[in-house]
Amino acid sequence: MLRLLFSRLGSHLCPNGHRQGPTIDVAAGLDLTCPVCGVTFYPPGAESLAFNSDGACPQCTGTGMVREVDEAALVPDPQRTIAKGAVAPWSMFGLTVIPQVVAELGVRTDVPYTDLTARERDIVMHGPPEERHISVRSKNGKFFELDFTYRNARRAVEEALNNATTERGLNRVNRFISVQVCPACHGTRLSEQARATLVDGINLAEATAKTLDELVAWAPTLADALPSEMRPMAQNIVATLLETARRLVELGLGYLALDRASSTLSTGERQRVQLARAVRNQTTGVLYVLDEPSIGLHPSNVDGLLGVMRDLLRDGNSVVLVDHDVQVLREADWLIEIGPGSGTEGGTVLATGDVTTLGKDPDSLIGGFLTGREPVLVRQRAGRDNMFDQGRIHLSTQPLHTVHALDVDIPRGRLTAVTGVSGSGKTTLILESLIPALQAKAAGRALPDHVTAVDAQAITRVNTVDATLIGVNVRSTVATYSGILDDLRRAYAATDVAKQRGLTAADFSYNTGSLRCPRCEGTGQVSLDVQFLPDVDIACPACDGTRYAPTAADILRPAPGSPDEFRLPAPGPLALTHDAEAPQPPVRPAPRGPTVLRHSPLRGNAGNNVLSGPERGCEPTGVTRTLPVEERGC
Repeated sequence: MLRLLFSRLGSHLCPNGHRQGPTIDVAAGLDLTCPVCGVTFYPPGAESLAFNSDGACPQCTGTGMVREVDEAALVPDPQRTIAKGAVAPWSMFGLTVIPQVVAELGVRTDVPYTDLTARERDIVMHGPPEERHISVRSKNGKFFELDFTYRNARRAVEEALNNATTERGLNRVNRFISVQVCPACHGTRLSEQARATLVDGINLAEATAKTLDELVAWAPTLADALPSEMRPMAQNIVATLLETARRLVELGLGYLALDRASSTLSTGERQRVQLARAVRNQTTGVLYVLDEPSIGLHPSNVDGLLGVMRDLLRDGNSVVLVDHDVQVLREADWLIEIGPGSGTEGGTVLATGDVTTLGKDPDSLIGGFLTGREPVLVRQRAGRDNMFDQGRIHLSTQPLHTVHALDVDIPRGRLTAVTGVSGSGKTTLILESLIPALQAKAAGRALPDHVTAVDAQAITRVNTVDATLIGVNVRSTVATYSGILDDLRRAYAATDVAKQRGLTAADFSYNTGSLRCPRCEGTGQVSLDVQFLPDVDIACPACDGTRYAPTAADILRPAPGSPDEFRLPAPGPLALTHDAEAPQPPVRPAPRGPTVLRHSPLRGNAGNNVLSGPERGCEPTGVTRTLPVEERGC
């Protein structure tokens, strides 16, 4: 709609650069005649203003970014001489004779690169492909005479990039490539012609840089500045634009800029954008499945989310949502509760019905919270008068983004929550100010430019646990990521059988140890080639998915609280490690973290690639991984 607005309501340039005022002739499909030079031209349509179509910047092809050779990476150690490999590409891409060629061009190769003159450096980086006669010494000491064409450092990388046919080859070249903002469009993605049309004195790139909140305030003012015959059309376009924009604002996305790349949106943001689009399309008879749409939403923004769902239902659609927020659940016409636990302890329908029915059902775990019958357990908090008895972290900042200058005191030794509606500045305060400032101070570096002061007293380390997904490699498992496997390997290496065999903790690694399954090499699965169909992964028939060889089967440890014995390959729950009083050397209490975090059903050898989104997020396992040993799980 914004492109349509600029096409129909904008002032366009003629081919000779003369600006034309807004006219109804554009919407009528008529050619425009420049009153200054008399040239006739056809004004740009909406497609001509699209960065993924005719309006794309020719240099970056509409991405806003360009891949350029990074000259700083070409000479990683300027203290080296060219003869000793200062110019890295010449040593990597079969161009080891280039130092001799560049010497023939007048460049000194026996002095540090930093001591070369500007002219010599220019030859190294941009010199022409001139041919020179050189003598090359072979490994057996013989000399060969040959004529060789010079390739400067930049050209060596460009040729290697064009010739790379494998991922390994590309990775070798990528070390010399950096992604930079396109110098032609300055990251706007639009061509110069697409940026030439103006509405209210700004071009399309400047308009898309506005946030949704700013757009909602700006768009209604446009019609009044147009000729009277254009106002009805302008009001119609603006109304349609505002209908979608306001819906996004109601969903708590007013802080998003229109040119924000979709790849940078969080899962919750992306889902809310899709919801707004679904309502705009006015579908009927469609089933919409929403996966935790309330994630990241402030309670005041949940009403906007519920409004979208009501609109979908009003249009004759069906909505199924997975959520835990009682404010959202109370809106449901019908509830299906599954449990009672998670993982192997779940999978049973506990209760079904409306909110009132679940509230009365004794089998329901959520019903009491929906009706308010169940009390919310709250730990004892410190009083206001002694909140800062253990010290404080003080932070002072200058304005950044939409956040004003701040002076903040955070109590030490307390649980501090930072809250506010979407876009209020939480991320700016914590992730862009507090954490970088504390890390800089601990490392003795300069504070971020917008941070004027930070007083952290005895704080020497900052551990950040966020929603970044952990590795999904088949070799990365719950046990390896959380550190539990390290404890298990040490514990099993301490058993009598392991000592008799001379085994160490390293032998119990299913990634590199001697006890890993030789058939699947410790991955727990093998891939079957089904020719024209996609490969099929199955549990390894040799180890049954345990990742260990049969020779590990008789290395046993007593299981706490049970007369049975569990062998290391058994994919049992992490509770197996709770044996502080076991007769064998105890496993330290580190593995209790995931259990406290309600992830006890996770199996230690379960690959991270089979975990759900929330399980794969860093919060559950990251807390356990980052806490000191004596504090894990607390």
